[in-house]
Amino acid sequence: MTNQDAYIVIDIGTGNVRVAVATTSGEILGLAREDLQNQKDYNYPDALFFNPDDLWDQIIRLTRKVLAEIPEIRILALTATSQREGVVLIGKSGESLIGLPNIDHRGREWEDMIADKSEVYQLTGRYPTSLFSALKIVGIKNRLPVLWNEFATFLSISDWVEYKLSGVLHYEHSQASETMLYNVEKHDWSDRLCAVFEIERSILPKLILSGTVIGQIIASEAAAFNIDVDAQVIVGGADTQLAVISTQPLENDVVIVSGTTTPIIKITSEYVTDDQERTWTNRHTDEHSFILEANAGVTGLNYQRLKEIFYPKEGYDVIEDELQEITHFQCLASLGSLLADEKTPLTRGGFIFDAPVSHLLTRGSFVWATLWDIACSIRENYKSLCEVTTHDQDYIWVCGGGVQSRTLRQFIANLIQKRVIIRKSYRQSSVIGGVYICNKALGKAFIEPLVQEEVFPENNEQHQGLYNEWKKTRASFTEIFS
Repeated sequence: MTNQDAYIVIDIGTGNVRVAVATTSGEILGLAREDLQNQKDYNYPDALFFNPDDLWDQIIRLTRKVLAEIPEIRILALTATSQREGVVLIGKSGESLIGLPNIDHRGREWEDMIADKSEVYQLTGRYPTSLFSALKIVGIKNRLPVLWNEFATFLSISDWVEYKLSGVLHYEHSQASETMLYNVEKHDWSDRLCAVFEIERSILPKLILSGTVIGQIIASEAAAFNIDVDAQVIVGGADTQLAVISTQPLENDVVIVSGTTTPIIKITSEYVTDDQERTWTNRHTDEHSFILEANAGVTGLNYQRLKEIFYPKEGYDVIEDELQEITHFQCLASLGSLLADEKTPLTRGGFIFDAPVSHLLTRGSFVWATLWDIACSIRENYKSLCEVTTHDQDYIWVCGGGVQSRTLRQFIANLIQKRVIIRKSYRQSSVIGGVYICNKALGKAFIEPLVQEEVFPENNEQHQGLYNEWKKTRASFTEIFS
């Protein structure tokens, strides 16, 4: 097809960098990925960073690679999405100083500077920890004075990508929700929160709505990407929010976004918080919606790692076939997932099985146990979400590469006792959300992805018993490692 219109969606996740090219109808024409190169920062007990210039070189390389394989297309626009708590610090001359990923915890030593954590929770919709951007900035300010003296502002990683493309400094609202400097209910930066973290409000960029066209791509970057200079740069947003968009949910729907971590979220038109301060409340990409969230933490990454260990050369279809053959369910796991009701996360975990080792224990047993741990963690967090708000629908949307296992989808349906629905685009949900954002910005119609599958819940008594056994397993690890 000659001169087919398309978008470039740049997606910076926790573990990898992806560049996708997709048509305006949501067909993905090409995708390339590489690992994100985080490095240890020995100035802090638990800190990671990345070199923004190296990341930008990766993005250019991946973009050129994808475009080289798709002849005769016209790039109408570019947008970006990224991990939610990662930031890039910008210098006084506009240079990119350092990148801090979401898994950087350099601010942990300064968490006690927050005198009233409940006040911060009410303003930000999340209990304050070093995960969020404000304390990362505090960590730089208090320990790296040479870097701090060059510092002018900071951006979310997706906003930084769009800044590199357009030259426009900005912060999108769903990403601003993750900074702890933003009043989520009032849709604006907060003077009070700036005072709490001793950060000048003047360093904060202007807020811009997702779907805003901020200009054409800079000529030098167009040349580097090998695309036309008339391509528009469009503000994207946080990866969870864009993934949610791909399911096209209605208000009050619940969506499970299964990636490296697994947020369980509900779309709401009201600012809702939890009296027990367990859940997060975030801005969605539009001006009026919120998402209420409980997060099961690192889940999909565990599945990926187990595949690399036990099935390094086989596809996921082989795993599914072997899972269907398992009839001996003695192996259970607790692998560091998060439960909203628990005050501290488990950082150690493992598998429990009968001793001596049974001849029925296979590599599939360990993957089964991993998927069961994910499903049980999702159920626990869904239950916490429902204690804050009601969910009356008889279905749940799921998306993200973490739910490519039909076994996992059936586990979730059985444990929650609701239909689990996926669309055909579920594996590349954040990319499809980016296409939606671009179409909306350019006034083009978005073709809703078709439903691929509905998984109906079964009344599986064995699963209920295994769920109780999983809770005992998790309690055992909690007792051992607490």
